[in-house]
Amino acid sequence: MRENIEFIEDQDARKESRKGSIRDFIDGSILTREIVIKQLPFIIFVVFLAIIYIGNRYHAEKIVRETVVLQNQVKELRSEAITTSAELMSKSRQSVVSRLVKENNLELEELLEPPGKIIIKEK
Repeated sequence: MRENIEFIEDQDARKESRKGSIRDFIDGSILTREIVIKQLPFIIFVVFLAIIYIGNRYHAEKIVRETVVLQNQVKELRSEAITTSAELMSKSRQSVVSRLVKENNLELEELLEPPGKIIIKEK
């Protein structure tokens, strides 16, 4: 019976030494174990990928913010262009132009006859 108890205590001690404890994790001695050292290149690779992933995420969010700002600017500029073209169309009508010429005394006259073509005959 005593041998069974010693055997069970021995197994418990082995399990504790294999699992590691919180104390091993806190004081850093878990990092010196052979299994951790063997996996170090993989751990470094995973950390590198995590850093790349985080950087890519920040870059993508920055691009999305810039895109939203640019879309708002395009909407504003489009509405401004429509307003400007509407004003130009209203100011360039023949009746408005002739009224402005008379108001500013530019001494210009409106043609009463339609313009004619000038035809040059070749020799």
